[in-house]
Amino acid sequence: MADPGLIMSTSAAPKSVVEVTAADVQGPGVVFCPNPKQTLWSAHPRVYIDVTHGDGQCPYCGTVYKLKAGEKVHGH
Repeated sequence: MADPGLIMSTSAAPKSVVEVTAADVQGPGVVFCPNPKQTLWSAHPRVYIDVTHGDGQCPYCGTVYKLKAGEKVHGH
């Protein structure tokens, strides 16, 4: 039986890194995961990842989404 006081580490290496451009960003600075390039059989519920500060990680699959160097996201 697992120790109930044990905290899982979230420092594992990401599954993959997806570089996005400002044109890929929707609404208030977010991209969604799974992205259109991921296979349907491995899909999980759609989540929105905030990339306004450079990068963000999907809580389901661990994919990291990051803005390409030099890209700027303009807020509303």
